[in-house]
Amino acid sequence: MYDIPRRDSSVDQKDIKFRCHGVQVYYGDTHAIKDVDVDIEDKTVTAFIGPSGCGKSTFLRCLNRMNDTIASCRVEGDIRLDDEDIYHRDVDPVQLRAKVGMVFQKPNPFPKSIYDNVAYGPKIHGLAKNKAGLDEIVEKSLRRAALWDEVKDRLDTPGTGLSGGQQQRLCIARAVATEPEVLLMDEPCSALDPIATAQVEELIDELKQRFSVVIVTHSMQQAARVSQKTAFFHLGNLVEYDDTNSIFTNPQDPRTESYITGRIG
Repeated sequence: MYDIPRRDSSVDQKDIKFRCHGVQVYYGDTHAIKDVDVDIEDKTVTAFIGPSGCGKSTFLRCLNRMNDTIASCRVEGDIRLDDEDIYHRDVDPVQLRAKVGMVFQKPNPFPKSIYDNVAYGPKIHGLAKNKAGLDEIVEKSLRRAALWDEVKDRLDTPGTGLSGGQQQRLCIARAVATEPEVLLMDEPCSALDPIATAQVEELIDELKQRFSVVIVTHSMQQAARVSQKTAFFHLGNLVEYDDTNSIFTNPQDPRTESYITGRIG
């Protein structure tokens, strides 16, 4: 894990991991994200909530340049990770995604063994000097994903043979294996049953000790359970961003209140 320098240890506040200013996203002529300003704190779970199609997943994908893979997509504005402009021409998106890992809505393990799923990132980024070092990374990552005890005796079996909840935790292990600084999660529990969802939520709570976690969720209850900060998106706008407790108990914008009470969405 990289050591993140604290700017002022005398101030009792979280460091800012991402600073986003004036972010606009277009798909062709469609203006999908409109002038978003947000600071995302380190060692914190930040939830993005809002109705379907409101832009929360689109904005999440700006944070590790996944939108680069969509030909019609154009991102404008300023997005900085530890004060580095991630859209600068000298920034390699592959290296950026090693720092900013991502877990998707549907578990998507590679058609490889459990071991090779986790070892893939460390191999391509040269994070292990030898097989023993790789073994150590794989075990540590699976432990972080609360999966080691369930799979340690069958690491050579296909990752696709695991249950849905186990596959999602394998994807989390794969994401944390490159020692990222940020973990993005795009509705990671929407395909899971309640027991698997509870396991992933418990895991998210542990991961925030090491990482900045940003989660898109369609479940307001989940946002309330796992996050410390919540951003409410509506029609491509960031309507409100505050401590999660404040968003759910004392929203400042009537649109937020309408969404939380079920009048829009």
